[in-house]
Parts: sequence; structure tokens; C-alpha cells
Amino acid sequence: MSKTAFEIHDMTVAYHRRPVLWDIDFELPEGKLVGIVGPNGAGKTTLIKAALGLVPLASGKVEIYGKSYQEQRHLVGYVPQRESVDWDFPVTVRDVVLMGTYGRLGWFRRPGRAERDIADRCLQQVGMASFAKRQIRQLSGGQQQRVFLARALAQEAQLYFLDEPFGGVDAATEVAIVELLHTLRSTGKTVLVVHHDIQTVREYFDYVILLNMRLVACGPVETTFTNENLQKTYGGRLTILDEAAEAMRQREPNR
Repeated sequence: MSKTAFEIHDMTVAYHRRPVLWDIDFELPEGKLVGIVGPNGAGKTTLIKAALGLVPLASGKVEIYGKSYQEQRHLVGYVPQRESVDWDFPVTVRDVVLMGTYGRLGWFRRPGRAERDIADRCLQQVGMASFAKRQIRQLSGGQQQRVFLARALAQEAQLYFLDEPFGGVDAATEVAIVELLHTLRSTGKTVLVVHHDIQTVREYFDYVILLNMRLVACGPVETTFTNENLQKTYGGRLTILDEAAEAMRQREPNR
């Protein structure tokens, strides 16, 4: 029987007394690749930030392997949205990835040979080893995203949160990210991904959280990602999404 890696109970989050998440309650087993899906403004990013203690809870609790985030933060890796990062900060690619090792070092130890080896291995995993000495601001959006994934890998976490990792990246980077996520899952890691493209959910994930301020459904993709649940999540907007996807398919050349 698999362990429960991540659970939220009766969680409500409010900004300026206005609730943005209501009574969220679910559990996720270990070793799953989980898509967090819902319309804009549904609270997907807020869910991650609340789990990581970056925004306060109005009520409820979050547990990681049965304990609070504060007790288990060494088990957690996080990749924020690219738009939230100051890319002008003068730092090299390797330095960014080395930041992922700081949690193990504590306050007074500096990264040594072992940490540099971890950083180089993680850069190799995401196809960025040849960019190790490059300034992070000199990279393309897709390359920057790969570097931040490498930083998360360097944390050697058990539970990963990725906030829209496919946003603004090229097709090759998206494929590389998906392959990396599948590799993490195959080693028993649990990965939660804020995702906006409902057309790729079945292909990318084996678990899904459908969210629209309240939890609509949570479970295996094959039983949870249904038209009925999607209508509950998106309402009338789902028809527009379906029509847009069909139009894109018709514009694609025959293969």
C-alpha cells in the first residue's frame, strides 16, 4: 500500500478577507505525477503557495508525509513561474543550481566538490551542462526553465511543486520537461504541476486535481478527468476551449 505523500484538510485561503480557495480537502499517494487544472483565477498557484507557507491559511492544514511543511521542507522542491523571478540578477547557471543544495548545508557551510558534482549532474539531466558558466539572464525562456528544474533536482526532494513549467517554452523544452517528470515519477517521487492545457492532461499525468476555488475532483486521470467534471470546473468556458483546440487541429498539416 502506497504512502500518502501530500494532503490538505479543510483549507481556506483569503486575500484581503476575500476567499480565493474554499474548504480544499484531498490526499495524494506517493509516486504520482499530478496535474493541477482549472480556469484562470481558480487558485492553482495559490494552492501551491499555501502548501509551501508562502501565503497564510485562513483555516485548515497541510501535511507532507504526515507532518507539517516546516518539519518536512527538506523533502520539498519548488519551481515557481518564470514571471516571478528576477532574471537580471548577476549569477551563473551553475550558481543557480547550487542553490538547490543549500538546504542540506545549513547556514555556515559553503558548497564544496560534492555539491558542485550534484549541480553538474542535474544540469546534465536537463541538457544544460554546456551552459554552466553562462549568466542566467543570457538564456532563453526555455533554457531558464530547464535551469530552474535542475535547481529543484539538486534539492533531491521527494515531493516537487512546479508552477506552470510549460509556460513560454518551446516544443523541444516541453518534451524534455515531460520526460524528466516521468523519470522522477519512476523513482518514486511525487510531482504536482500547475497546468493550463487540458488537451495534454491525459498524455502527461496519471493523477489530476480539478480546481475552481473549490475542489471539483481529485483522483486518477482515467476516472476523474471526465467531461462531467470538466464542465463543473470550466462551465461554459469549456465549449470555447474545445472549439479552439479543434480549430488548431484542423490547421495542423496532415502527417
